[in-house]
Order: sequence, then C-alpha cells, then structure tokens
Amino acid sequence: MHLHDVWFVLIAVLWTGYFFLEGFDFGIGILTRPLARDRAERRVLINTIGPVWDGNEVWLLTAGGATFAAFPDWYATLFSGFYLPLLVILVCLIVRGVAFEYRAKRDDERWQRNWEHAIFWTSLLPAFLWGVAFANIVHGVKIDAHKEYVGGFWDLLNGYALLGGAVTLALFTFHGAVFASLKTVGPIRERARAFATRLGVVAAVLAVAFLAWTQGDSGNARSLVALLVAAVALALAIGANIAGREGWSFAFSGVTIAATVAMFFLSLFPDVMPSSLDSAWSLTVGNASATPYTLRIMTWCAAIATPLVLLYQGWTYWVFRKRIGTQHIAAADPAAGPSAGPSAGPSAGRPVEGAH
Repeated sequence: MHLHDVWFVLIAVLWTGYFFLEGFDFGIGILTRPLARDRAERRVLINTIGPVWDGNEVWLLTAGGATFAAFPDWYATLFSGFYLPLLVILVCLIVRGVAFEYRAKRDDERWQRNWEHAIFWTSLLPAFLWGVAFANIVHGVKIDAHKEYVGGFWDLLNGYALLGGAVTLALFTFHGAVFASLKTVGPIRERARAFATRLGVVAAVLAVAFLAWTQGDSGNARSLVALLVAAVALALAIGANIAGREGWSFAFSGVTIAATVAMFFLSLFPDVMPSSLDSAWSLTVGNASATPYTLRIMTWCAAIATPLVLLYQGWTYWVFRKRIGTQHIAAADPAAGPSAGPSAGPSAGRPVEGAH
C-alpha cells in the first residue's frame, strides 16, 4: 500500500469522525424546534452539546486540511467546483456558533427567538448539503482533462444528490434524537425516544433507496459489505431505541453513519472525484496526491497528534457524561449573568455560553 492510499483511508476516517460527532450536533439543532415545547427545553437540548459542539468541528478542519495537503488537486477541484454549497455550509457554521453564544446576551424575547431560528436553519442546511456534496462526489461530476470542474451549480442538484441530502438530513436528525434521549431526563427524554422511532423509519426508507442506488451505480463487493452493515445497524438502532436501550441505540446509529461514509469512500477508491465526461479525466489517489516526501512528513505528524486529540476529546465526553433536564435550568440563578446554566460538574453538561 502506497502512502497516498493510506491518506485516502485517513481522510475517510476523519470524515467518518466528523459526521458521527457533528451529526448529532446538527440533529440537536434541528430538534430545538419540533421537539422542545418551550424555551427551557430548548436550552436543555442546546446544553447537551454545549461542552462538545465546537470540539466536534475540529474534525472538519482536520479533514479539509488533510485533503489540502495530501491531495491538492482534489482539494482545488472540489472547492472550486462546489464553491457555492460549501460557502453556504461555512456561513451556516459561523452563524450557528454565533447563535449559540449570543442567544442570551439580551433579555429580549424577540432577540432570543431569532437566534433560536438561526440555530435551527444553520443546523438543517449543512445536514442536507453535506449529503448533496458527497453524493455528487461519488456519482461523478463534469471534470475536464485539466482537472477542472466545468459544470454549473444546477448540475449538482440532480435527483441522486438530492436524495443523498435527504438521507444525511434524516440520519443526522435521528442520531440527534437518540442522543437527546441519552442525555436528558423527564418528559423531553420520552418525547425524544418516540420522535427517534418515527425518524428512524423515515431514515431507513430513504437510506435503503439511496444506498441501493449507490451500489448499483458505482458499488463493488467492499461497498456492498458496508451497505449491509449500515442497514443492519440502523435496524438495530431503531429496535434498541424502542426497547429503551438508549446507549446501544446511539452506538448503532453511529455505526450506521460510519458504514454509510465507508460505503461512499469504498465506492470511490481508487478515484477521489470521478469525471462524468470521461473516466480517463477522473481524479485518483495517484494523479491528485502530493509528493511522497510531503506524505511522509504528514504521516509522522498525524501519528503524534492524533492520539492526543482522541484522548482529550474522549476525556471531555467522559467529564460531561451525565444527563440534564429542565430542573437544572430552573436551578440556575437568573441574576448570575450570561454564564448561568445547569449545575457545574459531571452531573450536568457545561452550558453553551449565555444559553439562557
């Protein structure tokens, strides 16, 4: 195996980590509207991801940086061809972070309601657009002999890509609902479980159609294994949720997302961006990669830094592992200012700054 093959696998792992972790972040943001019944419950949902949402986005930065360094031609073609949808995702992530922090900076109902709407939409749009982007990458786009994307924006909004967006939106929302049931207590926990069951059925129907289409279009024996793992894991996640085994349900929903991402990359290899105009113009791990010397330096850096990142992020999840509910919100001192929130320590997640 060459180093460019290794880095293709590592980038696949980084995207898997990002979608697994940021997937339930997006799901929680989407659920602040249909699941939460009042402002206190919306704050509970936001506080479930308060200690981790910004750390989860590090996986996106790392995946993008690794692609830029290991496969510069892939990065250039991807970010120039998909400029508009990626710009929308970037703006959403920026506004979403600002909304978390600014929501309670003013004791004004309209102010807080507007930021809550921002959290909802800036979670929903990226959850959909990431599926559109990856579906197009797998399906193939108009790349010419100069490794340049020559299609237009509307070429990216084909039926297959839109179905891919619907699948990631449904899976992430289901993942978020299971996470909400795992991290909360009281009535919101019960509603999250019921909501997750309905979402799981919708996600299963969409995922089966999309993954079967992917397998028929560009699949192989390896991607078929990933498809079967994703299908079984999603069924087990729904079953565990119905049985009240929330930890197992969350684990299996995570496996579903990981297997779906694995199927994307297994369907691609050895391509990184297939050309729909001529297969000879496709970008591959060979013709789009950096020099072997660059890849060797990157490999040493990754070997040193990756375990440290996994350790501190795992420690964060362990410290903030307990459930929270509206009783923790009620216990906060209204006069304490923007940092007031659930009781500190492992018994309750750190609130998003100013999340009142």
